Amino acid sequence: MQAILREENGCVYRRAAHGDLIPVMEINLKTLPEHYSDYFYESLMAELPEAFLVALVGDVHAGYIMCKTEYGFSSFRRLGFVKKGHLVSVAVLPEHRKRGIGKVLVDEAVKGTRTRKCVEMYLEVRCSNNGAIRLYENLGFVIKQQLKSYYRDGEDAFMMAIELEDAKK
Repeated sequence: MQAILREENGCVYRRAAHGDLIPVMEINLKTLPEHYSDYFYESLMAELPEAFLVALVGDVHAGYIMCKTEYGFSSFRRLGFVKKGHLVSVAVLPEHRKRGIGKVLVDEAVKGTRTRKCVEMYLEVRCSNNGAIRLYENLGFVIKQQLKSYYRDGEDAFMMAIELEDAKK
């Protein structure tokens, strides 16, 4: 049993365990057009368990988030190669939306990424996903660039990033 990171509004947030992978994959299939292999989920859980989280309402998996770490050019400094967190996927079942679950998942994943000494975190989001863009902006992410035809269906994405101030210390 994983330790609870946060409890609020009838929802429990904790690190994902191996037994959570099937429910996480089911949420992904129900809510997002992008899908991943079993191995991809397992590898992200092994790489950054501090930011692979699930949200539970009772015994029901209501949402998840998964991230990884990378090295790359800074989104904020002119010349800089930095360690970054990459928010790969976050999803909440439609019947559990508008309860703040996505916000808590992202907030807790940012905290988990900080523990790995990442100085930035970034994500891609569909340009048409206004609700998600607002959520990320409210959490401090800023749009850094538009990625043309990023998704398989041809839709553009915004790349959004945030500086993780605490990680610099």
